[in-house]
Amino acid sequence: MEEIAADPSHPRYASLLMRHRLEAAAKRGMLADSAMIAHGRGEAFDYLLGERTTASARTAAGEAMHRLSRAKRPVLSLNGNVAALAADDMLRLAARLSCPVEINIFYRTPERMTAILGYIEERKKALHLDVLVLGDAPDATIPGLKGPRAACHKEGILDSDVILVPLEDGDRCKALVAMGKTVIVIDLNPLSRSAQQASITVVDELSRALSTMLSWNEEDVRPAYDHQATLNDAHKAMLEGLNNA
Repeated sequence: MEEIAADPSHPRYASLLMRHRLEAAAKRGMLADSAMIAHGRGEAFDYLLGERTTASARTAAGEAMHRLSRAKRPVLSLNGNVAALAADDMLRLAARLSCPVEINIFYRTPERMTAILGYIEERKKALHLDVLVLGDAPDATIPGLKGPRAACHKEGILDSDVILVPLEDGDRCKALVAMGKTVIVIDLNPLSRSAQQASITVVDELSRALSTMLSWNEEDVRPAYDHQATLNDAHKAMLEGLNNA
């Protein structure tokens, strides 16, 4: 899903590439009808950030890696948009952490699950990574949720202690926190319920956040993470971006 007509020298090439990946994923049947709307909303917040990784987002990403690397049962959760935009980096991160990835989507249908799981398996083979991929046969339920989005794997999400859930649904984030899990969210909207309710929120574009996380090492200086201060800093950065527009 990398082929794109845009010139790499285009100032917004990275954004155009992300849009192209979503278009390709939609054709494969991986996405819900609202996927483009959700992505466009995120892009609007990224404009306000100046399409850059702030110092507070870098600190949050470092804290996220610190928690994941020390977890007893970490797991990475992917929905359709995450699979389309950053499957490779999510698989690289899972391989580094020796943890499973679990496909868990809001609008769950057999057709979408088959499309997403098939794509993830393709990327695993292309990258030559040994990562356990869950999601095809859920055998547990997230307490406090109803319907297909509550379905999960006991071996994955249910028994995890630290979970990375980029672009997460607010209700599911709340339910996971209520289970006592450390919930790490990547979300460009610091006002979203997921960003507000998560244990750690990285307010950054998904591919940039994952790049920061993958470049982390144990010897890095780790500033103290303050959840509310992180959200406040994102608000401030966006207001500055708006005022300077």
